[in-house]
Amino acid sequence: MSIPKALVVDPFCYRQFSESECSKSYGGTVFTVPIAEFEEVVNARWNESNLVDGYAPFCKHIFIENDFTDAEVNILEINSENEKFLRTKYEARNSKELPVLTRFFPKDLVISDDKPLPKAKYLDLILYSREQIMKENESMGKENSEEMNSVPWGIVSIKAQNVDYEIPMTPITAMRNALGKEEGGSGVPIDRDAYMAAYEFWNRHATVS
Repeated sequence: MSIPKALVVDPFCYRQFSESECSKSYGGTVFTVPIAEFEEVVNARWNESNLVDGYAPFCKHIFIENDFTDAEVNILEINSENEKFLRTKYEARNSKELPVLTRFFPKDLVISDDKPLPKAKYLDLILYSREQIMKENESMGKENSEEMNSVPWGIVSIKAQNVDYEIPMTPITAMRNALGKEEGGSGVPIDRDAYMAAYEFWNRHATVS
């Protein structure tokens, strides 16, 4: 008898798995492990008591040891040597969203064989409740997956990192969320204190893409 799943990878997160076609244009962490295998591992480690509150009541985090993927940390601290490599571009995460300005390090300019990215010690699974995912899908004109109807939490993003606590979302993500569900956000207003904490971190760091 199979144990009911508590977690499922939401289609929005498919871009983080190499088996999905949309991963080819995604600049963040992409996992080579199959989605089904990933879900099997994280559900085996599921413990509701390990849920950590996120930026809204419908958002939670679970931090697990990264001993089953080859994911690397894709954040670098900005310094006098690498700041010249910073680039910007307008980007939308899918066709329904408004493009926003993002900042990043091109991987081929800052990473080499003698300067590789470190393997991540932890994975931050960012979860949205089934109800929130359904609301956002309805607002964006998307259908809900059949599996999502019976699973309480969907994994909407996965961060590969070296700490077992939340790294602030980028300020532009907070702004996008505040736009509302129709524009690809969650509809949660900006929390000024959380926004300034995100600014303090991301003013000194950038993703590698």
